[in-house]
Amino acid sequence: MVTRVTMRNEGVPRWRAPAAIAAGALPALAFPAPALWWFAYVALAPWMLLLRSAPTGRRAALEGWLGGAGFIVAVHHWLWPSLHVFLVPVAALLGLLWIPWALLVRELLGGVPSAGRALSALVLVPAGWLLSELVRSWQGLGGPWGLLGASQWQVPPALRLASVGGVWLVSLLVVAVNCAVVLLVAVPGARIPAVAGMSGCAVLTAVVWVWAAVPAEYGRLRVAVVQPGPVADGPDGAERRFAVGERLTRPLAGQRVDLVVWGESSVGEDLTARPDLARRLASLSAEVGAPLLVNVDARRADRPGIYKSAVLVGPGGPTGDRYDKMRLVPFGEYVPARALLGWATSVGKAAGEDRVPGTAPVVMDLPARADGAGGAPGAVRIGPLVCFESAFPDMSRRLTRDGAALLIAQSATSSFQESWAPAQHASLAALRAAENGRPMVHATLTGISVVHGPSGERIGAALPTSASAAAVYEVPLARGTTLYGRFGDWPVGAALAALAAYCAVAGVRSLRRPAPEPTSPPARTAGG
Repeated sequence: MVTRVTMRNEGVPRWRAPAAIAAGALPALAFPAPALWWFAYVALAPWMLLLRSAPTGRRAALEGWLGGAGFIVAVHHWLWPSLHVFLVPVAALLGLLWIPWALLVRELLGGVPSAGRALSALVLVPAGWLLSELVRSWQGLGGPWGLLGASQWQVPPALRLASVGGVWLVSLLVVAVNCAVVLLVAVPGARIPAVAGMSGCAVLTAVVWVWAAVPAEYGRLRVAVVQPGPVADGPDGAERRFAVGERLTRPLAGQRVDLVVWGESSVGEDLTARPDLARRLASLSAEVGAPLLVNVDARRADRPGIYKSAVLVGPGGPTGDRYDKMRLVPFGEYVPARALLGWATSVGKAAGEDRVPGTAPVVMDLPARADGAGGAPGAVRIGPLVCFESAFPDMSRRLTRDGAALLIAQSATSSFQESWAPAQHASLAALRAAENGRPMVHATLTGISVVHGPSGERIGAALPTSASAAAVYEVPLARGTTLYGRFGDWPVGAALAALAAYCAVAGVRSLRRPAPEPTSPPARTAGG
């Protein structure tokens, strides 16, 4: 028995393991900064071709795990300064989520699949991929960063699909096209189902493009984004950053702006404990003629703990509207199971002290301009998010359903300034805007700051990571409810239902399959 296992392992080429890691990493090129969006439609094919040829289910599971780990490292490689070697075990843990998908690929695409099995693969393989995305979207596992559908943030038809089924529907279609490509390449007899699958994706996209309602604009809001740019670290770094924000904001006076947005951690002291900072912000608001949405990253004076909070400040000081960040970045803002994993602070830039999460989303009211200027009729409600909360589709949907006409994400990616992180983060604003039919402002300390309209379209020019500037954007407001806003994550439910039905059918078949008859020992003969 030992000899057989050894021979089986020796029969697996050694190149397959590194090939699985490399193939899993390939889809990262579809995301910013490379942003080769078209590559997403074939990027999974090498990995899937490898999995379908796995000699055993155990081997497919191994290569699914290795490819998943490669994907996580490639998409999140910019986390290395914060996590260092801890990124490897994190990737190994998350890579396990691709094992069910890998087994599905081998089961449905392996060998010479019939037409029926090929058609099933076009539904179930994307559903299996979506299952892995759904599980790792849990905040404790790092959140929904790098969802495959997010690579299509600059493709108008994909953004229209997002308005119907969110980023989840886009992910399903991207994986379905990859599945069809694999069938075309590796299974000549399945070309008809493959072409049918591709045609179905194209028809669905065309129908959505023609039929799905476009958000109806009803006015405009002049929003200024203030981006200080990099400020050297030091004991007085927060104060110097605040001063740069002041300097960039003052020239906005006379430009009839309706709102000024500062980035994440733009204020380093609690405004109750530092009334002088509150007075300076109130003076700025009066001078500019618009409220300021700042972000306070500090220990609160009225309760224990450090909070990250979006705070609205008017000419009279803080208005009382405050949103405390609810979903914190694992290791960056808190260490999960610190008693067990606290050693991570000694090998990277993990949080030395856990920040305290907020408890509820907040929608804030902007006052109508006293001089009657601006294109937005009456008061406008805004929905703030902080940092990687913009990656969570459910949070922006909740704010929209609560009445937000403008979504705002305050962010800071200065720790990853020269990496792909700023571009990846900024791209998420397009998806959230399209999903909800609401414009979104992505305001950062050090770039990339960007604004997207209610269909996900770019508004004006982005502020790059090299900029220290303030820019004013004419932001179109829209009314109405998208299908995603109304029905939520229905593609996830459909995918789970398809997988459940497949498992039920497979279970029934296994129960009906007759058990093998026991083999009887050979009869003894006189000569035996």
